[in-house]
Amino acid sequence: MDGSDRSVTAIAPPLDLRRPAEQLVPLVVASPHSGSDYPSEFVAASRLDPLTLRRSEDAFVDEIFADAPHLGAPMLAARFPRAYLDVNREAWELDPAMFSDALPDYVNVRSPRVRMGLGTIARVVASGEEIYGGKLSFAEARERIETLYQPYHAALGRLVEETAANFGFCLVVDCHSMPSGAHGNTGREAADIVLGDCHGAACAPQIIESARRYLTRRGFAVALNAPYAGGFTTNYYGRPRRGCHALQVEINRAIYMDERSYHRRPDFVRLSEEMAGLIAKLGETAQNLAQTC
Repeated sequence: MDGSDRSVTAIAPPLDLRRPAEQLVPLVVASPHSGSDYPSEFVAASRLDPLTLRRSEDAFVDEIFADAPHLGAPMLAARFPRAYLDVNREAWELDPAMFSDALPDYVNVRSPRVRMGLGTIARVVASGEEIYGGKLSFAEARERIETLYQPYHAALGRLVEETAANFGFCLVVDCHSMPSGAHGNTGREAADIVLGDCHGAACAPQIIESARRYLTRRGFAVALNAPYAGGFTTNYYGRPRRGCHALQVEINRAIYMDERSYHRRPDFVRLSEEMAGLIAKLGETAQNLAQTC
């Protein structure tokens, strides 16, 4: 890819918003990284093959939590892939080394995520391989952010506002998956599920404890805030003093898929059923907290 401006191929629809017939619980489910609609010009401009591009993808997470609307909670999922645009970042976290032209002053070029190559438009996939064979223009980044990032957060923000207005309380459950090697060389055994609440800042302690108890009783190995404490979504929407809470859920991919072939494992259906139970439990917890606020 050279430095010339390129238009972004439209991805239709870029968002998948599934509303219940009636919202029964003060809970909103989000899946920002399960999108798998890869624009053809993005794949052509990448130096990676399509399967390697998927290493940043939280594959099938939207399917795992698909029962949320049947349980009375709206669900929002991005259809575009994380390697193309990451909505679990600030809007303008960009690496200047990726671009052929200068970036505006409002761009955050020094965040830890940018230094890792994982800004709003990533330089690398999750396994570390460089995505692009050449430079991008800022105009392309701006188009992706304006046509995909901003509509995603506008939709999620509306769901949060509507839920808070109707119930006086809102819990955002931000759903992800993690590679089985996420714990690295820490000496810890990999957890099945990591719950993140920004170390207590993003939600009431009853919420993360409710999720932990439910999951451990069903045989899952659960870790809290390590190695994932919560990203932009958890931090931004988690405002407990305002009645808005957020919890990040990270599922170890090895328990539901083959990480090389991206095929679902036989336990996929059982995991989906257990996550439906988690959403039901968190909905009950959120309702109880809403009544005491």
